[in-house]
Amino acid sequence: MRFSFWTGNGQSWEDTLEGCRYAESTGWDGIWYADHFMPNEENVDQPIHEAWSVLAAIAACVPRVRIGPLVAGNTYRNPALTAKIAATIDHISGGRVVLGIGAGWQENEHEKYGFEFSTVKGRLDRLDEAVEIITSLLANNRTDFQGEHYSVTDAPLDPKPIQNKIPLMIGGGGRKRTLRTAAIHADEWNYWGMPDDIAELCGVLNGALLKHQRRLRITSGVNLGPVTLAPDALGHLTVTGDAVNVAARMVSSAQLDTIQVTEAVRVFCGEEFRWFDLGRMQVKGKQEPLRCFRVEEINAVLFGRPRRRASSAGPGRGRSIRSES
Repeated sequence: MRFSFWTGNGQSWEDTLEGCRYAESTGWDGIWYADHFMPNEENVDQPIHEAWSVLAAIAACVPRVRIGPLVAGNTYRNPALTAKIAATIDHISGGRVVLGIGAGWQENEHEKYGFEFSTVKGRLDRLDEAVEIITSLLANNRTDFQGEHYSVTDAPLDPKPIQNKIPLMIGGGGRKRTLRTAAIHADEWNYWGMPDDIAELCGVLNGALLKHQRRLRITSGVNLGPVTLAPDALGHLTVTGDAVNVAARMVSSAQLDTIQVTEAVRVFCGEEFRWFDLGRMQVKGKQEPLRCFRVEEINAVLFGRPRRRASSAGPGRGRSIRSES
């Protein structure tokens, strides 16, 4: 089981870097950053950093961990530009980028910045074309693509990424289109939601994967303050933000390979809950230290055995090692 950290995009760079360095030093496997430009609420006068810029800085400053947007909005950038950015940051990081991408959904950003919002169908059509272009550009010497929404002509992408293949993560839970796109193109799939929703979508996705004879990694989580993890009999984890009300049905809900969490984590073990965290959380507006556990200690509690540590020899030199369950 891999554990990843989803750092807030409204924090200062100093706080972001501190949290990411702490996550890396205590054994977390990945760092993710939301791709938004403003809050999805009436008051948009709040600081939000641009995702890929911050990820480039994290790539240079934080070793070992996988990094990527969770997930990039396709409507914000031309897909050729997205591919170029991802390849560049893969070089900065020494080969640790995951390219997360989705159709885009936050309407106020499109309205205020002049991005075309289109319809749900239009955004999903664009996503299908975009992932074809991105995949080809990252893999081939030249790409030609003429679609309804995007076109590239004899297009190079050089230098290629350090990784043989940058993992492509599709984000979203649309049963008819998004999961089909993930089954055809993605290496990983991400969805945030409650355990029952995740379990249902996993069933739909598995059917699409069988049809296309493919496999991919499933990641999931929720962002509801302190996050609760609970293992089922097979050692898989489910997630929710309200442990008291739904712990009973968390025990056998979803099969996940990766979990993204916020700064505080509550783990359900038998009849008790134990707190694990990244060292600090907001308590009544103040930063309060909490007791910290390394990731291998969390796995030892969950699975009854220590977790193998990944090397931390520097950017691109180590690789996350998943403890088998």
